[in-house]
Amino acid sequence: MELAWYALLGLFFATYLVLGGYDYGVGLLLAREATPEARRAALNAVGPFFLGNEVWLVAAVGILFGAFPTLEGELLSSLYPAVLGALAGVVLVTAGVQLRSRPRAGSARTVWDRVVVAGSVLAALGWGALLGGLLQGVPLTADRHVAGTGHLFTPFVAAAGLAMLALVAVQGATFLTLRLPAADAAPVARLARGLVPAALAAVAAAAVLGLLSDRVRAAVARPAVAVLLPVALVAVLLVARAALGRGRAGVAFTATSAALALPVALVGAALWPRVLVSTVDPAASLTVADAAASGPTLSLLGWLVLPLLPALLGFQAMCWWVFRGRTGGRAPVYW
Repeated sequence: MELAWYALLGLFFATYLVLGGYDYGVGLLLAREATPEARRAALNAVGPFFLGNEVWLVAAVGILFGAFPTLEGELLSSLYPAVLGALAGVVLVTAGVQLRSRPRAGSARTVWDRVVVAGSVLAALGWGALLGGLLQGVPLTADRHVAGTGHLFTPFVAAAGLAMLALVAVQGATFLTLRLPAADAAPVARLARGLVPAALAAVAAAAVLGLLSDRVRAAVARPAVAVLLPVALVAVLLVARAALGRGRAGVAFTATSAALALPVALVGAALWPRVLVSTVDPAASLTVADAAASGPTLSLLGWLVLPLLPALLGFQAMCWWVFRGRTGGRAPVYW
């Protein structure tokens, strides 16, 4: 049962990264838009999905607190700079998007747009650093408490954060290629295609630093998985670039979505059956079974989650169906 809940936690967080990824990617791209109209068009494209995408983060946090209470405590204490940065970014993006849409915002919209950009950067770097910190292990002592947070400030974690930032930028540009009017989508598609090499370079840098890191090599329980999944990540990015060059925006968006989900699968599969690897005392490492709640608690939570997952999937499908197609024409203004 612990494996099922662990997989469900990974599924929810990966879905959040995929969906929230284009929110933050669009937020990042506001920095390159010179006119308020262009920024408004970009936010209008993501508007119908914005708040719904964050529901997946709330659901993932709920599973973490309910199904893995021990993991929740040590995860937040060991990686809290990354978690704090990511959540601060989420709050800034949400506040910036909401406040810029006020009728009397006027010239302050430019300020709020910058807040959205800053929040998007923080969110992407924070979630990337969180995954990188998990993959390299934490200083978990014999009493299974983490000592300090200095372990988070390493070249590998920094590279993981930058790789996530690059992936999110590609995801946002590819999403706009799907959503903006055809005339506006063409230059964005070229931008997305140009961002792919930067994402490949960032992923390659993180992979090389991981291979050179003693901490990462010691933490990884399945080296084959740790090699195959980055290769798959490179492959889907190349597919995305080829699809963008051929005008296949849907295929490109599917590929970039897979690129954001794969890091979660990499961390979960490479560390299994451990979830927090101790760099101080390997015997103190926290396994998924150790971190999970009791069997009766997991069973009770199962009855609560059973209707939740179809509801979330149904809501997401409804949003995509109702707001399918490109913006423009008589499309309503959301932000």
